[in-house]
Amino acid sequence: MHLKNISLFNYKNFAEANFEFDSKINCFVGKNGIGKTNVLDAIYHLSYGKSYFNPLAVQNIKHGEEFFVIDGNFYKNDRTEEIICSIKKGQKKILKRNGKAYDKFSDHVGFIPLVIISPADRDLIVEGSETRRKFLDNVISQLNPNYLQQLIQYQKVISQRNALLKYFSLNQVFDNDTLSIYNEQLTVYGQYIFEKRKEFIEQFIPIFNKHHQAITGSEETVQLVYESNLFEKDLSQLLNESLTKDRVLQYTSVGIHKDDLSFEIDNYAIKKFGSQGQQKSYLIALKLAQFEFLKKQSGVKPILLFDDVFDKLDENRVAKIIEMVNNETFGQLFITDTHPKRTEIILKSTHQSYKIFNL
Repeated sequence: MHLKNISLFNYKNFAEANFEFDSKINCFVGKNGIGKTNVLDAIYHLSYGKSYFNPLAVQNIKHGEEFFVIDGNFYKNDRTEEIICSIKKGQKKILKRNGKAYDKFSDHVGFIPLVIISPADRDLIVEGSETRRKFLDNVISQLNPNYLQQLIQYQKVISQRNALLKYFSLNQVFDNDTLSIYNEQLTVYGQYIFEKRKEFIEQFIPIFNKHHQAITGSEETVQLVYESNLFEKDLSQLLNESLTKDRVLQYTSVGIHKDDLSFEIDNYAIKKFGSQGQQKSYLIALKLAQFEFLKKQSGVKPILLFDDVFDKLDENRVAKIIEMVNNETFGQLFITDTHPKRTEIILKSTHQSYKIFNL
């Protein structure tokens, strides 16, 4: 699978741009702020139906314009698949495959497997638990459409339960029968999601550890720990026990929407005790493990986006990535870099076909 070409209209800083890609390596070079990362984000958009960097769709429209269109042609399973993502101000975003609009964006997730490695990944370490849950859910959803549907349903019921708790508080009433219906639904959806997350982490950890060792060559031990209060009790029991607290808070305080991943090095939180270099290595290992996991499970090499990665790595780690390219570990690669000469040297060392786009 690879992306053959892409056209951008009024997308971020691009009024109109067209790119024809190499099936192996493509690199965008130029100064900071010129739009290199925006091209990668457009490719991400075609895979996930949304931006990696700015979740508010209308903010990706070029200033002064009313709409954007991203049009890409992928080669997959011996046929061309055209994916178009567009939005007009005041209207809903549209995602089409071969001219037919998706009723639900969730039906598209996983069709174009893709992994991005970016400096913005540091949010996984420094931001709250929601960012790490999104990472977890994105990986599982790419392979399991039912998981994504259960997650969407769970989130709907959480919203309904929270609205009911607020209603109780405002009107000084209480209706246990309606609340019990929501609790039952949350328990069914939540238990399924918990089991799938647990199953995923068990499979993912060995892959992650292997990549971390390969990148760093160090004796440091890293841990990736799934934290959920469902390890202690089932969700039905947790919801009943937290009822008094939930009524005071006016929202649901327990459940899989409170799960987290703990990133650790030698049993210490990497956020507090890891150096910048250790954090970078941890995140790159995490994303390369995501890539390998998707590849193993789907049988397709995901598209891999490297945003400004060479600027953040020492020569040994760059060499390790080049080795993976030469071992045919990766499929199609997209890279951004601010140093054209360095880029050319790195690309020549891969002995693979490539294209350089000077922006």
